[in-house]
Amino acid sequence: MQFIADVMLGKLARWLRILGYDVAYSNKFSDDAIVRTALSENRVILTRDVQLARRKTVRKALLIESQTLDDQIREVVREFRLPPPKPLTRCIQCNLLLTSIDKNEIFNSVPPFVYLAHDRFAICPNCHRVYWAGTHSDHIRGRIASWFHRANE
Repeated sequence: MQFIADVMLGKLARWLRILGYDVAYSNKFSDDAIVRTALSENRVILTRDVQLARRKTVRKALLIESQTLDDQIREVVREFRLPPPKPLTRCIQCNLLLTSIDKNEIFNSVPPFVYLAHDRFAICPNCHRVYWAGTHSDHIRGRIASWFHRANE
């Protein structure tokens, strides 16, 4: 399932990407651009804008009612019965799937302590941002477990 999020849902878009889901997002997308992209790429529109969600040309949209990130994610998970997430597999900036990269290839791209502390790295094929499982990974996995457990209750 692919999504496109409107300007009011940037944080949700970012976290859905962290979870591994495909979410097109830019704070520069107009409502017309969102609808065109949704139609051409078969994406579900995620929005807090009632008028956007109810446009006649919109095929699939979810009007996000909650104002908190945790509840917004649960709304999406519950509504679409999303498959288990594949966290930290997608670039949070570009939305592309990350590719593994040999540690020696990123020597100059990460701080020395990161290079020494980690063996596995991934890189975005578009923006070349380098990712690794830092201390934040455990926190992210804990939040994910909470979202999916409570969404399925």
